[in-house]
Amino acid sequence: MRATHRRLREFEALRALIASGTTVGAARRIGVSQSAISRTLSQLEERTGRTLFVRSPGRIQPTPEAYRLNEMLDPLFDAVNAIDHIDWSATDKQPLRLVAPQTQAQKLLIPCVAKYLKRYPGQKIELDIKTTDVVISGILDSSYDLGLSSGNIQNTGVTYVPWRQSKVVCLLPSDHPLSEKTHIEPSDLHGMDMVDFLGTFGTRALTNQILSKTGVRPNIVVETTTAIAALELVRQGVGLALVNPFPLLSGEENGIVIKQFDAPVVYQTNFVLPKKRKTTDAARHFMRFVQLTTEQYQYSEDI
Repeated sequence: MRATHRRLREFEALRALIASGTTVGAARRIGVSQSAISRTLSQLEERTGRTLFVRSPGRIQPTPEAYRLNEMLDPLFDAVNAIDHIDWSATDKQPLRLVAPQTQAQKLLIPCVAKYLKRYPGQKIELDIKTTDVVISGILDSSYDLGLSSGNIQNTGVTYVPWRQSKVVCLLPSDHPLSEKTHIEPSDLHGMDMVDFLGTFGTRALTNQILSKTGVRPNIVVETTTAIAALELVRQGVGLALVNPFPLLSGEENGIVIKQFDAPVVYQTNFVLPKKRKTTDAARHFMRFVQLTTEQYQYSEDI
């Protein structure tokens, strides 16, 4: 899936350049940076083994091979355009029932729902915010059509569709004594005031396992249930925190220093679908919308 998504981005960059005539225009057309366009086009040339563009100072000119490839892509993008303009409200009168934990809902799904409804005003959506275990059980008992979660509770009744992966980071108050370090090691946490998650949460189990192996004992001053709460507690100077940065962090945070944490903790954000009943067309359409319209986050990458 990751390779397919990358190829689609390359093709989209090709078509945008041919349509606009410049890398600046192509970048504006699809909402990315000029450097991203140049890099993506170079990747396309490398993958196809063809010279698709003639470059000179200030100019980039498509070759005949690029124009031929663009023509071959017409049916693909015509199909994508047709899907994007289906009147889903006419084909599915039932509301799309979404569910996600608080961080994924507040930081990701709420903006996505707003964008989706602006583009498809006839669609109706129900968005519920639950813990990860309820997300899974709700998909199982047909309470919801589509879930999103960074937890991975094993259950044969659901299908996880991998989307993004991210590595654990350390959040520090801006005036913290560790804030000048280039990266944080587990041993740095010994005796430090720390905001952690309640023991029932998977994130707590992961960090406990890492710290216990090295004999590190931080001073847990607050336990909470959400990454949003942990972020704000760090901002208030309560202590440091180890968190999954996606979708919590989209850039710099006022009053907080974000550091790489040297530990092999990788989080995977998945869409959650039912395995034993048909996924609704609206759920599939919304999932694809989220995949294609969500901005690139500094602390995560597509799977």
